[in-house]
Amino acid sequence: MQLTHIDDHGQAAMVDVADKAITIREARAEAYVEMKPETLQLVTQNQLKKGDVLAVARIAGIQAAKKTSDLIPLCHPLALSKVSVDFEIDVEHSRIWVLSYCKLAGQTGVEMEALAAASIAALTIIDMCKAVDQDMVVAQLCVTHKSGGRRGTYQRASKGDNHE
Repeated sequence: MQLTHIDDHGQAAMVDVADKAITIREARAEAYVEMKPETLQLVTQNQLKKGDVLAVARIAGIQAAKKTSDLIPLCHPLALSKVSVDFEIDVEHSRIWVLSYCKLAGQTGVEMEALAAASIAALTIIDMCKAVDQDMVVAQLCVTHKSGGRRGTYQRASKGDNHE
């Protein structure tokens, strides 16, 4: 297997996607923010001074997906047709799962955009809650699904399949 972002001289390079077919490409990613139970309760009851944590995190995640090529140097700027960020509250483990989805019709995949959305939404949750909980952790950031392109479909066991 050869890395795609390395040229013939071993230098970092942007992949040329001009000859790739335009296909519908989708990706899903996830991560979770673990926090104290008291913090999770404040979030779910919308009682934090900074405002609606999940609404702000959702917008931040969507913005991050749209700005991925500005953040990751060799990513192509993409005309995303859909970005969504959703949350699942896991009271038992005191976690908020962040689930992102990105879609486009294009010549390159949207995995990095989905990862950017999930990670920035998770970081925004921390930013919104850090005044009451400094022990929060972001974990298990990963792509759970991708489709479209030459390599076809990839499916990883997702939140509902592999967690305690």
